[in-house]
Amino acid sequence: MSFGDLGFGPLGDQLWVMLFMATRIGAALMAAPLFGGKTVPVPVRIMLSMAISFFITVWLPVPPMPEPFSAAAIMALLQEAVIGLGLGFVLQVAFIVPLIAGEQISGTMGLALAVSVDPNSGLQSGAIGQYFSVLLTLIFLTVGAHLLWIELVIESYRMFPAGNAVFGVAQADNIIQFAGLAFATGAAIALPVVLVLLLVQVTTGVISRSAPSLNLFALGLPAGLLAGLAAIIVTLPILFEQFEDLSGVMVERAAELVAP
Repeated sequence: MSFGDLGFGPLGDQLWVMLFMATRIGAALMAAPLFGGKTVPVPVRIMLSMAISFFITVWLPVPPMPEPFSAAAIMALLQEAVIGLGLGFVLQVAFIVPLIAGEQISGTMGLALAVSVDPNSGLQSGAIGQYFSVLLTLIFLTVGAHLLWIELVIESYRMFPAGNAVFGVAQADNIIQFAGLAFATGAAIALPVVLVLLLVQVTTGVISRSAPSLNLFALGLPAGLLAGLAAIIVTLPILFEQFEDLSGVMVERAAELVAP
């Protein structure tokens, strides 16, 4: 059975090629944090995927397509979806870094209960984590990393031809290694602020021990909040550099997934 048998006529073959090519793009957009958020309607992502796939069929040579509704076509579509999900998941892992750092800082400052709903994921996250996430998003868009990522998704059809690409163990291992690097980066971002808060807590503990009349909770919580905010403000220049480097590293790691 082909698309022509379903009433599309001579446009059936072209429609099948566009749908096949759009699978990788649609999966990548669905897994990416900015394009796959709940604020982006699903019809917009579908239209964007079809539009990009149309231009890809014009710019790049189209490889032979498997017969529609066949076992080979189903396996090829699954492989295309896995490649797209891998390209988008790398960005998703990188955008977890500010949330990890924010949770560590919030727990030390006493703001673990200051949570709100993240509009992108629909989940609850800390206020500081969302602040860091907004900073990473702005830096990611400012340096043009989103354009480089879209270009990478398009170029992946040249390096990994549609229908002939194999997402193997090496690519999966690359994602796992990048996830470990992302967790280490989140800890490195939170380390200066957490260290300052630890010193403040030790100081307030010594003061409350030497002067029992002072209330530890009344003294420690305001001191921790002020010291945490001051440490975040002081470390902002370093934070910008770390987020800028992270924006470049996430695109580089995504490029390694489709490297020949």
